[in-house]
Amino acid sequence: MLDAIHKAIDEKYSKMVEIRRYLHQYPEVSFKEYKTAQYIADFYEELGIPYKTKVGGNGVVATLKGAKPGKTIALRADFDALPIQDEKDVPYKSKVDGVTHACGHDGHTATLLTLAKVMKDYQEVLPGTIVFLHQHAEEYAPGGAKPMVEAGALEGVDAVFGTHLWATTPLGVMQTSKDVFMAGTDRFEITIQGQGGHGAYPHETKDAIVIGTQVVSQLQQIVARRLDPLETAVVTVGIFDAGDAFNIIADKARIQGTVRYLNTEVQEKVIEEMEKIVKGTCVTNDASYNFNYEKGYPPLVNHEKEAQLVLDAAKNIPEIETAEEVIPVMGGEDFAYYTMEKPGAYFFTGANKDGNPYPHHHPKFDIDERALPIAAKTLIQAYFNYQNQ
Repeated sequence: MLDAIHKAIDEKYSKMVEIRRYLHQYPEVSFKEYKTAQYIADFYEELGIPYKTKVGGNGVVATLKGAKPGKTIALRADFDALPIQDEKDVPYKSKVDGVTHACGHDGHTATLLTLAKVMKDYQEVLPGTIVFLHQHAEEYAPGGAKPMVEAGALEGVDAVFGTHLWATTPLGVMQTSKDVFMAGTDRFEITIQGQGGHGAYPHETKDAIVIGTQVVSQLQQIVARRLDPLETAVVTVGIFDAGDAFNIIADKARIQGTVRYLNTEVQEKVIEEMEKIVKGTCVTNDASYNFNYEKGYPPLVNHEKEAQLVLDAAKNIPEIETAEEVIPVMGGEDFAYYTMEKPGAYFFTGANKDGNPYPHHHPKFDIDERALPIAAKTLIQAYFNYQNQ
């Protein structure tokens, strides 16, 4: 039966691409994916597969119950876009100013919708139940996964699988991990309040820019000098905002950034050291400050048995030339909330497009659409592997 399913997926390739390109042209940012959610709901309505909308927000959950007994397995795809201007020169370029699918979520949605359409035809011989999780707001914490779990999206589910079309991995390569796969992702904001003044009289001021640069410099020493070299973390400052004129000493500086980590002990150590640095630097310079640290997505930890099922699934997909275990990546994913709740695994489906070297979240990001059926086949193969274990 699986060979027939794989063949049916291939036969719907053009439709899969059509869906992906339509969604690419009409992207919506996190928490505002109203039309996209309706598009997904309408698709299931046409298929005759029962579904629920507004699950934990804009989430859509469809359920295909097979005629044969078996386990209930959830397959997940996210569908939000990013606030980035699309700079690609392609026919399916985003038609929404300042918004584009620069991470492949349009492809994830097209993959899962097409898989649902294929599996509907096999409902009478399908063992178990497929839960199609269409998740909103992956890109922006607190994200959509946690509220969907809290709304009961995984009730009765035995396991959960998901994939990310990975534009920096070659087509035909599948990657996963049997343990920590992706990093925890936090964000922080530091506001330093000094005392501004004339650029000619710095001794009469408390220069927020000078104080801020001292803070930034010391933040970089947390990973280099305050953590065990065998531990992994990232402290990145992405915004430094201060000053209004070339001859005025700034009274305020705003610093924003992200912290990435693989275990919570390292996370707490980083927070502790950041607080010391900010407080110490500002006390030394007689300035005040506000330090706001927001914990975001936890690390994504795959379950060993489920990850092995994915690796085994790849052996049955002719288009996958290499299936490999990899070290964790420092990007984040709120799929982590699903594997905290249920056994499951997440994996990367190689989708690097020749002539397009741009990474995720880049204005010229794109994927090789031939990866879509590979992703669909791997997901459904993992589903059957779990049923048969």
